[in-house]
Amino acid sequence: MKKTFLWILAFLITISLAVYQKKTGPTYPVSGHVKIDGVKIDYTFNRSHGGAGDQEVSIFLEGNKPIEAYLLYKRYRVNENWTEIKMQKIGKNYTAFLPHQPPAGKLEYYVKVNIDGKYYSIPAKSVVTRFKGAVPLYILIPHIIFMFASLLLCVRIALALIFKEPYKNLLYTCVGLFFIGGLVLGPIVQKYAFGELWTGIPFGWDLTDNKTLIAFLFWLPALYFIKKEYSKRSVITTVFAIVVMLTAYLIPHSVWGSEFDYSKNQITTGKKPAVIEPASGEEK
Repeated sequence: MKKTFLWILAFLITISLAVYQKKTGPTYPVSGHVKIDGVKIDYTFNRSHGGAGDQEVSIFLEGNKPIEAYLLYKRYRVNENWTEIKMQKIGKNYTAFLPHQPPAGKLEYYVKVNIDGKYYSIPAKSVVTRFKGAVPLYILIPHIIFMFASLLLCVRIALALIFKEPYKNLLYTCVGLFFIGGLVLGPIVQKYAFGELWTGIPFGWDLTDNKTLIAFLFWLPALYFIKKEYSKRSVITTVFAIVVMLTAYLIPHSVWGSEFDYSKNQITTGKKPAVIEPASGEEK
């Protein structure tokens, strides 16, 4: 019963960490609703687009009041005018498409609606989306499973230390899964998405690559000293590895990631995203 409880607890903690990382990341969709003069508009704006084709942008309208809607966009970090596209009404949706960009290319966009002659922007601040290549599911799914499993085992090792349980086999499995998921499959995923296998140290400052590498390096002393389970060195190095790995997972995914530099026509990495300025218009 005790082991079952600890596995369930480890699973719940792991799920919480995974959800936190996903929701705090720069690719998590921006969604919400606004109500303007009796017109309710719901929206979900994606901040990432994978594969070929343009990115769809839609708003959902509740009510029968006629409105006009426009999609405005421009290339991110490029000093250029906004391009405006009239959105087409399909049922209760108004839809338009952002043009496809090269891998790691970013567009800044928002929607402008005309209600009774007044213009409003949705949302209040423009959204930045990043384009990427399609990653085959036979690569992406194992990558996610291995990373999730290694995080689960990391949490389970922490609980084993707290409750004085054996953890040697858990540690070996955790490090193996983390190595395959993060340092083997991770670069392959990035190669498909952005054309580069590794953009961390020493080639760049991609935070996802670097935090994965640092977390793995902290597991190496724990692997060495695990021969004497629950020795002082084994416990200390394992605790440090756990703390570093959990800290890495608390850092939002894709922060300081690959970005296409339109001025140089090439992908750069490790840039801190600029502050997004509010879009023009009003919102109620």
